[in-house]
Amino acid sequence: MSPSKSQRRPVVEPEPVARIGQAERTRAEILDAAFDFLWSRPFRDMTVNALMAMIPQSRTVFYKHFDDIHVLMAEMLKRLETEILEGASRWFSDDGDPVALLHESLATEVQIGYRYGPFIKAVSDAAGTNAEVEDEWNWLLDRFDDAVIERITADQELGLIEAFDPRPVATALNRVDAAMYVRKFGHRPRSRPQPVVDAITRVWISTLYGHQWATGRTSTLYRKQVPDPPEHR
Repeated sequence: MSPSKSQRRPVVEPEPVARIGQAERTRAEILDAAFDFLWSRPFRDMTVNALMAMIPQSRTVFYKHFDDIHVLMAEMLKRLETEILEGASRWFSDDGDPVALLHESLATEVQIGYRYGPFIKAVSDAAGTNAEVEDEWNWLLDRFDDAVIERITADQELGLIEAFDPRPVATALNRVDAAMYVRKFGHRPRSRPQPVVDAITRVWISTLYGHQWATGRTSTLYRKQVPDPPEHR
């Protein structure tokens, strides 16, 4: 049986052919090649020549789409950011049981971390020695921090989370996730996702909503957000 899409490496899927041109398909092909490269080799070894040797395109074609390898890396990180934020969107924005919403969002995030594991490790490793990669990696992590801070603050205002400074907590939670993805999914053979889901959800739920909900997927809490007045929409 072939692995499910969630268990394969990330694949860049361009818009349907009828809606895009050759340029967009070529851009997606280059990004796919970069993900393939970092699946087994470190970022420091990725050059334009090495990358374009993987596909039937020339160096000139690469520079039509990306200024350099670091711009390419930034685009790859942007795709990772988009997937994770979309995967966590229910906890960020929906009404309902916040514990159940958080569990669902984290389970989705772990599956994304599983697929991107070797890439996340490559970027994390490169950030230690490459200032440009470090800046891009920190920018991505800061974006996750901001989204979590906003949600924690809103749930504090609703009385669902106790009062504390949300920034260091959000930073700690997100860095634990990133470290887990590198450790558990950054090497072959990758660890199974479910134990990672169990560990991460226990940490997040007990930290934010209380230890009494840590081992379950639901709670008796309920989030009902007050909509903005029409003039503020």
